[in-house]
Amino acid sequence: MVLLIDLQKEYQSISEELNYNLQKVLNSGVYVLGEEVKKFENAFSNYLGVNHTISVNSGSDALFLAIKSLGIGNGDEVITVSHTFNSTVDAIVRTGAKPIFVDINPETYCIDVEKIQGKLTPKTKAILLVHLYGHPADMDQILELKDEHHLYIIEDACQAHGAEYKGEKVGTIGDLGCFSFYPTKNLGAYGDGGAIVTNNRELMEKLTWLRNYGQSQKYHHDFLGINSRLDELQASILRTKLKYLDQWIGCRRKNARIYNELLQNSDIITPVERPFSKHVYHLYVIQSKKRDQLKNKLETHQIQTQIHYPIPVHQQKPYLHINGSCKLPVTERISQEILSLPLHPWMNYEDISKVTDCLGDCK
Repeated sequence: MVLLIDLQKEYQSISEELNYNLQKVLNSGVYVLGEEVKKFENAFSNYLGVNHTISVNSGSDALFLAIKSLGIGNGDEVITVSHTFNSTVDAIVRTGAKPIFVDINPETYCIDVEKIQGKLTPKTKAILLVHLYGHPADMDQILELKDEHHLYIIEDACQAHGAEYKGEKVGTIGDLGCFSFYPTKNLGAYGDGGAIVTNNRELMEKLTWLRNYGQSQKYHHDFLGINSRLDELQASILRTKLKYLDQWIGCRRKNARIYNELLQNSDIITPVERPFSKHVYHLYVIQSKKRDQLKNKLETHQIQTQIHYPIPVHQQKPYLHINGSCKLPVTERISQEILSLPLHPWMNYEDISKVTDCLGDCK
């Protein structure tokens, strides 16, 4: 069977080191907000080239707390996309703000920067963009809008650990960057986990309090915070894996090139990598009008696939009332044509050939 992602092989490749480090945590008797969390936060900051990392319980909480830390709430609007996982939009709604949807670029699947200007109003406080599937959004025009309209920029980099925009790691370019460490991510924990990164010391301090019940010190609550703390075991796992992240990204990029070569003469649309970007291929997403036929054929040959995402957020039941008759033609078309193929560092040429041969047989 060709798996979409192979977490067992990932674990087996570093199991001895992981087990040793986990045993140290278990022997320490400290499991929440201890030295392992501090060490991981420092290591992740150094990897990204950013001043501060605030680890939290999940990518969803990272997004929510990032928005909350900026004072965004009732009556405010946040520009974002509908072609994303629900948590991007849910984070806005949880603060009381209103998500304003913008369509996506049909090649990168990231926010169409040309469409943002027409969605801005006096209520707009921030742009929450998504570096989807591991490809960076086009940041230059977004940063121009930030300066012109005095907006906050929040980067949803939950699928883009290690991706780069013009040589800078994504997540470090806006005011705040948010990461998920869900197990299937390029850098994944063995449970939930997330982080917010920033160069702003004031925001770092506020977020550190917000993640821990709003406490500036024990039993001194300065804000209405939540309980959103990365535990010591997950921090140890992430710090161990972080050393291998660039190596694993290199394998993903190599396998993506093999896919591109084997599919170049087909009518399947393969992922693009814009000149300004370093794509880290969290997902390898193709596009075809025969998507459902392809998916069924691959599954009959024991090849796992998935659709990210079959129903745009603005068409999901909890959000139908927010933007009324919102129409996003590219997003709505893409959702009917995209398919994620297996891609992970432990695939080999034969695995990829099996996938592409099966796709080629589907006429």
